[in-house]
Amino acid sequence: MHFLGKSAYFSARVVFKVACVRYGAQPRRLLDGGQSSFMGYEVLGVPSSKIVSRSISRNVVSEGSRKYVPRRTLMYVPGHDLKKLRKIPILGVDCAVLECEDGVALNKKSEARENIRMVLDELKEVKGVDIAVRVNSVGSQLLEEDLRVILTAENRPSTVLLPKTDTVKDIVQFTDCLRSILKDSALPSYCPRLITYVESAEGLINMKDILRRAETFSHEGIYHLDGVVFGADDFYADIGAVKTLDAAELTYVRQKIVTVAKAFRIQAIDMVFTDYKDSVGLQLQSEQGARNGYTGKQIIHPNQIPIVCKAFTPSAERVEWATQLIAAFEKHQESGEGAFTFQGHMVDMPLLLQAKNVIQTIKNVHKA
Repeated sequence: MHFLGKSAYFSARVVFKVACVRYGAQPRRLLDGGQSSFMGYEVLGVPSSKIVSRSISRNVVSEGSRKYVPRRTLMYVPGHDLKKLRKIPILGVDCAVLECEDGVALNKKSEARENIRMVLDELKEVKGVDIAVRVNSVGSQLLEEDLRVILTAENRPSTVLLPKTDTVKDIVQFTDCLRSILKDSALPSYCPRLITYVESAEGLINMKDILRRAETFSHEGIYHLDGVVFGADDFYADIGAVKTLDAAELTYVRQKIVTVAKAFRIQAIDMVFTDYKDSVGLQLQSEQGARNGYTGKQIIHPNQIPIVCKAFTPSAERVEWATQLIAAFEKHQESGEGAFTFQGHMVDMPLLLQAKNVIQTIKNVHKA
């Protein structure tokens, strides 16, 4: 207790007790720490690794055996521009979003749908890229036609992005539309990953209920809920905020989105940095998002890819630190020495979880 602030110490005790309840264990107060102990408590009958793995799974967006799809960089490619669509294989982006929504003018929507349908089949052999489609919102009255045309492609998108998901009604209507089209087109086996958006104050307030309902549909096998995107530009307009370089006015919003997303064990994709010529500003905002827990960032220009990718990938130094800390922890667990210091810092469970998150992030990227 003496090595941590009081608030951090007591918060950690509460978290630890909750973990014990989750695994049906009894926390026993110890006076001096010891093997299989944390913050002066011992877990009776439950290996410490089991508690760690549960916490890690919530932080690294892992869900059983389902393959993790990295989206450190999520780039929009306008569907009406065939030249840009055909450059996707050489971009080096994690997730290429074939765009039907804001990036396409109303009089180009039909052309965009047809281009996307055609290009999806051309991209069939592309490996290492999540080929996604952003359809128009439920309220646009364009969603159904988007899905009917695009899903006739032989190589259907692996991920569907649903913008302006403001209410539970929006996710229900989208799901009903998708289910109806799949039934009519004899494509019952198609089960895309789904990413929703928070783009308004209403969407932020309703985020938890929206994701909970989407999670229910996900369990039914209609799609796999996989992430949420923060649509900052629409959010600015909705609340009447003034955009600044450091985006301090969005601090609460960004933190809430990533927190709720991680509670559902899904990815959180941060806001677009619109000045694609400002590499310094992009780097600062990307690193800030990564520190806040976001798993990736939206981008609008190929020049942004390497900067954002680097920000959301643990450095070699960070990986070495994490590897050494985990090894030191396991050594002390085996020896029964209890609490210990590492590189001048007292090692507690949250620090160990951070180290394991680093290693898991690298594994997720490499195995994709």
